[in-house]
Order: sequence, then structure tokens, then C-alpha cells
Amino acid sequence: MTASTRIRPPLVGLGLVTVAFLAYALPPYLGLDPARSRVPTRSGTWFHYPLLVTHIFLGTAVLVTAVLQLWPWLRQRHPEVHRWSGRIYVFAAIPAGLAALAVAPLGAAGLNQRAANTMLALLWLGTTVAGYVMARRRRYAQHREWMVRSFALCFSIVVNRLWTTVCVAVFVPDPSDAVALQQAIGVGTWMSWLVNLLIAEWWLQHTRHRRKTRRATLSSPVPAGT
Repeated sequence: MTASTRIRPPLVGLGLVTVAFLAYALPPYLGLDPARSRVPTRSGTWFHYPLLVTHIFLGTAVLVTAVLQLWPWLRQRHPEVHRWSGRIYVFAAIPAGLAALAVAPLGAAGLNQRAANTMLALLWLGTTVAGYVMARRRRYAQHREWMVRSFALCFSIVVNRLWTTVCVAVFVPDPSDAVALQQAIGVGTWMSWLVNLLIAEWWLQHTRHRRKTRRATLSSPVPAGT
């Protein structure tokens, strides 16, 4: 296995974190029992739990296929598997994003959290659709960039609890302060996808610069006498 196709440590780490997250987050919803939901259901909104479960089940497929999409060896050695896993990602992410968009205004932690989740759902849908459109037009460089952004937004759910824990520890000295707690949860929700998206944009800029440098080096004339 060459250096360009081997499984890199960051990808291994991402895969392990994803498996651990799903092992923790998924079981309460397998029995379809609203009483076991970790997300409070607002009274009078019978559709909240069905949409939440739809989002979670489709989101599971999205997270798994996203890890596969980021694996260079699979993309290079088995392009057909890469393409099919990409299709599964897109056609699971779109209804999962729509379900998230529908339940975002029902968030129990107040307006700040609802705004953050609504914006996340809109951006996730937008980047995913843009990536799919670019692939259909065979503009593969743009396709990869849009899908990197989509993956970054997708994995925000994995780091959400970490950011929320940090924000509560920093901003809520009094655990009985319900208003401060809601605001901290909202800030954690914003951070969970904003930081991911900023890292993705930095990485895209870095790789663009590296490609330009490589092309410039390859196109440079070789000095006479060498």
C-alpha cells in the first residue's frame, strides 16, 4: 500500500470516534420509544419524535459513508464503491437535513440553540446539494471542496457534546441558572459547526496553495548544465 493510499492516523481516529459516538448515541432510539429520547419532546408536537428518529437513523448512514468518502485508498482502488457510498451519503443527508431543519425550531435550549441548529441544517443541505451538482457536471475539484464542507458540518454532531460541556463549564458557574445554561448550550451548538467549517476552509486553502506550488515547481525550466 503506497503512501497516498494507506489509512492515515487522522482517518483512523475519525473512524474510531464516529463508531464510539454512534455506540453511545444510537441505542436509545432503536426501540422507537419516545420515553428514552435524549432530546426532550415539546408537548403538542407529535411529529417531533418521528422526525428526530428519521434524522438520527439517516444521520447514522451519513456518518458511516462520510468516513468511507474520506478514505483515499477506497477512492483510488475502488472508485465504484466510492461513488455508491457518495450517493448514499447525499441521498441520506438531504432528508436528514430536512428533518433537522424541521425539528430545529423545537429545540429545548432556547432561541440561541434553535438559531444555531437551523443555520447548521441550511448550510449542510446547501453544501451537500452543491457538491452533488458539481459531481453531475464533472467539475470534480469543486465537488470535492463542497463535500469537504458538507462533511465538516456533518461531523459537528460528534463534537457537539464536547463543545457544550466546555461552554457550560466556562459560562455557567451556577448550575441552577437556567438562563445561563441555555445560553451556554446555544454557544456550544454554534461552536460545534463553526469551528469544523473554519478548519475545513483552512485545509482547503492549504491544499490549494500546495497544488499551486507543486505545479509551479514542475513547470519551472531546468537550468542549463544540470
